[in-house]
Amino acid sequence: MDPTLTSGASGAAHPLGAERDFGEYALLEEIGRGGMGVVYKARQKRLDRVVAVKLVLAGSWASPEQVRRFHAEARSAAGLSHPGIVKIFDSGEVLGQPYIAMEYVRGVSLAGALAAGPLALRDAVRVVRAVASALDHLHRHGIVHRDLKPGNILLDEAGRPYVTDFGLARALGDESTTRTSAVAGTPCYMSPEQAAGRLRDVDPRSDVYSLGAILYELLTGRPPALAETAMDTLIQVIEREPPRPRQLNRRVPRDLEWICLRCLAKAPAERYPTAAAVGEDLERFLAGEPVDARSPGPMRRLVRWARREPPLALRLASLGVFYAAHLVNYYGFRKFSFGWHVRMSVLIAAWALASIGLQQVLKRERWETLGILVWGAVDVAAATEVLLLADGIASPLIVAYPLLVVASGLWQRTGVVAFTTAAAVLSYLVLVGDFYFRRVELQVGFDRDIDRHVYFVLVLVLIGVAVGHEVGRARALSRFYASRRPPWIRRPN
Repeated sequence: MDPTLTSGASGAAHPLGAERDFGEYALLEEIGRGGMGVVYKARQKRLDRVVAVKLVLAGSWASPEQVRRFHAEARSAAGLSHPGIVKIFDSGEVLGQPYIAMEYVRGVSLAGALAAGPLALRDAVRVVRAVASALDHLHRHGIVHRDLKPGNILLDEAGRPYVTDFGLARALGDESTTRTSAVAGTPCYMSPEQAAGRLRDVDPRSDVYSLGAILYELLTGRPPALAETAMDTLIQVIEREPPRPRQLNRRVPRDLEWICLRCLAKAPAERYPTAAAVGEDLERFLAGEPVDARSPGPMRRLVRWARREPPLALRLASLGVFYAAHLVNYYGFRKFSFGWHVRMSVLIAAWALASIGLQQVLKRERWETLGILVWGAVDVAAATEVLLLADGIASPLIVAYPLLVVASGLWQRTGVVAFTTAAAVLSYLVLVGDFYFRRVELQVGFDRDIDRHVYFVLVLVLIGVAVGHEVGRARALSRFYASRRPPWIRRPN
């Protein structure tokens, strides 16, 4: 459920002391709060029943957008009737204070339950199956939730789930909703089309992705995308495939892994078409029947692997293209001697193996920064060795240095860009010394003017400064939004 609706989000209930009147409601105790509202357990005096009353946060937090979403939540949920959706009883204002009165469900949010420990696998599947049914009801009524996450699912004392918090919900075909802030939701659970701000592409399959993200966390103990800042997480959602669930938890059945990964497909067309289809496949899994989700073909597995390991995939692809060109030159045109061919083959193989090993190092968080720097040093050193085997600075392969500097920006760390730039400059100077003092035969027919080397070094430095500046700006924006915690990019609860 909404983190504002349960004590699981805030740690414990907060007594008000004596009852406090709020229109026809007597507020009994605060049971939670979030970035948009505060919720009280309350007694509806006229009907003498316990309800939950949600108030929009007052003061500077109550922006016009938050108030608009608050009223939109009441409108979205008012016409829904499903055992897995929290019922809305009433909404309005008391002395200018907007409120929503809703069904009071005694329990904790799914996020709170996860904080207490993992759910049993079959219990987790049953929860997701029930949530899929509630989502299907939403979608049949033309509503996309857009912020489905463990914090917005409440578990009652019997473990039954209830979906709530429709503040970001949007009617299908309504493009006016959150038009000014298209990136709406919680980064860890939002779909790639939401993360990229493609509002036109948001449909029920976006909620299917979020449902898959919840299933992934229930199976592995972590969301499929999770980084230091909200912006970094958004980039992961858009560009990178998460590790396969069985990589993180070997006890996950393969059929269940296929169901989860189909929900998490980057392209909406590759996901389940409806939430009902997800629930049906989960039902088949629980019954021990064959599921509709199947292992993707070799090409799709290759694409997913490349998205999971982009640094390694990029290097191996580049080395593969380079080595293919080398083989064409050797076997097709006989440009090189056999000994030279063997040395180049050994160097490329060593470079590839080093990249594979360093990718494994990067998976250990404590070694990540060191692993990135070592990887950058290996790339520059290997490129330099290739050039020394070839024609040094006279070789067209000299473009490898500026390319490596640009590629270092993909790590989103200014220190890595500076390190790679410095390593590229020093390595180029090694080639300059090789050109003038060791391999004088290269000077024949090649410009010996030293100005060209000064210009090349200057270009390397300027590229490094430009890439570092852009990375620094992106990091600063990421830190800014992470510290502000705006309502449309919320941290996971």
